Amino acid sequence: MECPMDATASEASLVIQFHNIVHDATSQSPQRDPEDEHTKRHFSGEEAIGQFPLAANPSILLQLLSSCELDPKDLAALEATCTFFRNPAKFPPDLELSLPELAAFDMCQDRAMFKLMGEEEKEWLKQRCGGSWKLVLGYILVGEKNYRRGKSQVSSGPGYSIVVTSKGDVYSFGANSWGQLGLGDTEHKFKPCLIRSLQGIRITQVAVGSRRTMLVSDTGSVYKFGHSTFGPFDYYGAAATNEVSCPNPQLVESLKGIFVVQASIGGFFSAVLSREGRVYTFSWGQAERVGHATEIADVEPRLLSGPLEDVLVVQIAAGNCYLLMLAYHPNGMSVYSVGCGLGGKLGHGNTRNEGTPLQIEHFQTFNIRPMSISAGAFHAAVLSSDGRIFTWGWGVHGCLGRGAEEYMTLPTAVETLKAVHVSAGYYTTFVITDNGEVYTFGQKGVGLQDGEDDESGDILAPKLVTSLAGLEESFVQFSSTNAGDWIDDKLVYAHTVALTNSGKMYAFGGGSQGQLGVKLAEGKEAMPPFQVAVNLI
Repeated sequence: MECPMDATASEASLVIQFHNIVHDATSQSPQRDPEDEHTKRHFSGEEAIGQFPLAANPSILLQLLSSCELDPKDLAALEATCTFFRNPAKFPPDLELSLPELAAFDMCQDRAMFKLMGEEEKEWLKQRCGGSWKLVLGYILVGEKNYRRGKSQVSSGPGYSIVVTSKGDVYSFGANSWGQLGLGDTEHKFKPCLIRSLQGIRITQVAVGSRRTMLVSDTGSVYKFGHSTFGPFDYYGAAATNEVSCPNPQLVESLKGIFVVQASIGGFFSAVLSREGRVYTFSWGQAERVGHATEIADVEPRLLSGPLEDVLVVQIAAGNCYLLMLAYHPNGMSVYSVGCGLGGKLGHGNTRNEGTPLQIEHFQTFNIRPMSISAGAFHAAVLSSDGRIFTWGWGVHGCLGRGAEEYMTLPTAVETLKAVHVSAGYYTTFVITDNGEVYTFGQKGVGLQDGEDDESGDILAPKLVTSLAGLEESFVQFSSTNAGDWIDDKLVYAHTVALTNSGKMYAFGGGSQGQLGVKLAEGKEAMPPFQVAVNLI
């Protein structure tokens, strides 16, 4: 932690060194009413230069705890090791809250999804998280980390790419036959283009799929463009309904009243997650494959309840015909799945379909603590708290990283170094390790010519991507196409986009429709990794 202190010292002698504190009120603050001293956060201005007793200046300490952006576990450790931090701080909104609890509340207040909630809604969320603002903060931070809510992010759809900058601007490029780029037309684009109709709206998360895109704003609204329904296509790209294209971003009216924090698009359905941890799905509800039985053209959001009734979902990930959900609990997280079970995609030890969400018991049975989920088209991946990667589902091309192509019906550990990020795509998987290296396994991405695959072109076990290592960049996110599509009468080559810590974007793989951000030479179908001309900072 950046704000250490001696927990063995008495309250009277606890001090903290401070320098260049902004907004120092020792000489500028007006005289305070003595009756308000215990209900307002204040600086007393009576301490010696260079240090101050903590017990006498809890407001400054609270400011430091909040600004340090401490992890909820660090805040809990302060309470556990020092009486001073366990005692009530006598500050609003609750005079009985400790300083770490208040710091957690302040950090929650800095997030738009929390700030816009009413007081009763905030209290409801607190109780659902376990009765602590530290746990609410943990719930919020998981979402920010796992799907980069409110941060720069990249996303690769079939034949096209969407990127969101740290300021919430959106750029798109690639195939656009159904208006999935949101630029007001249906022409392919070969360089990143700003979606100007969204200016003034801060986008915090993007979801892409077969010919459709969904964007989530910082106020919880959802915008869609591309194919005008949430339903499926057949194998050759024909729409299952007679709906038309929608080339301009349109507000999803049916989601008004639901504050959405994440969207995810599968091959046969779409799903959204509310800030209250509830999951809603659209279309392809026949035979209860996504938790309800509705017509294929039904575009109304349908709540997934049943086993999820009292569960707080923190992340969703849609595969071709199944949905993964990461549930948040005070003592850890769990994974639920629903939909088509062929190939073992649902992770329950069988190949049965599930009409309602069912918890994957394997993680709890073996004391595995899931931290994030990723759904490829036909296989799934989970990152655990100790950095292990678990995969299951169809093993075609070796996408499970197990050295073979057999399918797995239970989550199985992959032999890799300690990981910090995993992304599952269309029979391919990318992993970022804690030392910054990038590994891949499965169907070798077009454009990755590392000479490390077998004769079939498959990578059956994790292999270092040497062409990315040579770039000497620190990657933080990968997104690989996780759905197929036919564009211009041919099957689209998959491509991958990657984001670095400095806000640079790289792309590689199929690029004939412009999804790499450049126009390829005639007859050329793909490119090795190169930097895309767009800045995401």
